[in-house]
Amino acid sequence: MGNLLRILLNPETPSKGSDIFVDFESAEPTDREQETWNLVQEVLVSARSILKELKGYVGASEEIRLAISNPRDEFLQEKAWEAVCPLVAKLKMFYEFSLKLEQVIPKLLKVLCSEDMTPKEHLEEQQALFKQFAEILDFVLKFDDLKMTNPAIQNDFSYYRRTLSRRKMANEDEFHEGEVAVSNEMANRMSLFYAQATPMLKTLSDITSHFVSQHKELPVEQTTDCLSTMANICRVMIENPVYNSRFKSDETKFFCLRVMVGVIILYDHVHPVGAFAKTSGIEVKSSIKLLKDQEPGKVEGLLNALRYTTKHLQDESTPRQIKTLLA
Repeated sequence: MGNLLRILLNPETPSKGSDIFVDFESAEPTDREQETWNLVQEVLVSARSILKELKGYVGASEEIRLAISNPRDEFLQEKAWEAVCPLVAKLKMFYEFSLKLEQVIPKLLKVLCSEDMTPKEHLEEQQALFKQFAEILDFVLKFDDLKMTNPAIQNDFSYYRRTLSRRKMANEDEFHEGEVAVSNEMANRMSLFYAQATPMLKTLSDITSHFVSQHKELPVEQTTDCLSTMANICRVMIENPVYNSRFKSDETKFFCLRVMVGVIILYDHVHPVGAFAKTSGIEVKSSIKLLKDQEPGKVEGLLNALRYTTKHLQDESTPRQIKTLLA
């Protein structure tokens, strides 16, 4: 990995013939990384089950449709309510997982961006932790893509909130919020989360921005240099056939693409001038071209993430070429 960083940080260094490989597939933690790695790994294990649950999420659209079409039919009203309650309990579980990210990501960033090492040294010596950060980015983009392509999620949640309010008004004396799947207070918090087109990405961006603002002693560049180098690493690994031929799994290529995009978005939210300016440490134009070179339909969600979840794309400082590429 050190060879790759030397090339990225010194553009005049020729890459031809260099033996470079970043082991995103099987990097193991060193003794120094172990404590933080254990904390993050516990969350990542949960992330896999969250994605599995979300992939299998089948909404209560038919039950809701029948209940709305027959408002006087108490049987259909109760059937829809019984169908939607366990689904909203799942949505609560997804939301609560985002709160776990809020707990663990600042700890991970603190280790990865500390001033006792340069960004280059961090990336060279903490591959296992950067692999975990990459896996979080990968989860975030997968979660949001699944959420955006499943309209039943918003439909179920909206129906639950309306029905909860109606049932509370109709049975005010007997109603106990502890007996429902999700309390009104929790539903209000969840509503802010699910109102976002990409809720997990918004969470991650907010966490990273908050981390930078809370750690005034840490130069912003310490964090953004780590992010930019990470984005460039992912791009180089995919562009160079010698490097990507060493991937053990075909999925690793798309993993690198998702991480590259996630890092660009984070950088854009954290850096004062964003990722698209000419002074950015990320070769965004090359990254976009790389995405467009992939099989049609495979990366449209990633291109949309750059179009709609970045902060500075429409700034005057963004080159017209980049805006055209993403148009």
